[in-house]
Amino acid sequence: MARGWPATLSDGLIGVRPLTRRDASTWARLRAENLEWLSPWEATLPRGEGTAPDSYGATIAALRRKAREGLAMPFAATWAGDMVGQVTVTGITRGSALWASIGYWVARSHAGKGVTPTAVALVCDHLFTKAGLHRIEISIRPENAASLRVVEKLGFTEFGLAPRYLHIAGDWRDHRVFQLLKEDVPHGVLERLRQERPPA
Repeated sequence: MARGWPATLSDGLIGVRPLTRRDASTWARLRAENLEWLSPWEATLPRGEGTAPDSYGATIAALRRKAREGLAMPFAATWAGDMVGQVTVTGITRGSALWASIGYWVARSHAGKGVTPTAVALVCDHLFTKAGLHRIEISIRPENAASLRVVEKLGFTEFGLAPRYLHIAGDWRDHRVFQLLKEDVPHGVLERLRQERPPA
């Protein structure tokens, strides 16, 4: 089991909790309603690499297996307790590296409400404090302005461009690569986000 897993975290209306099999119908509805919104940023499998899981059940089973192996943490992002997106930690590496990668999405209906930056901040703080990681990486397509704003708000540092990094929407796509180190945020990622927000 991944250290620090399972975990439920919140900040006001926004929270994260483990994805479960009970989320299947909500997940399917959100994915169907947001297909056009999400598809430009969704990973696809190149020819010859098999097929993606054809159901939520298969997807969550694979993620839960990786969580048991200590390699992943699949979170539902929530608004007032309702699932509105997902934050997934993958590639958890221990030993001398202590790092992981984060990916995320949110329903269009909740974009602009602070769900994604807050949910990612909650997860980052958890990874640094409870999971004992030192470094978190997020890779983003250069065209994804909304996602780039998330890493800016959270204080991630860009350290390179990865040409043809991931197969997305049917082709290999370049990604800008960002990292956050534990020592970059001595008071926490959520606290840094709060400082970034304008006064109410």
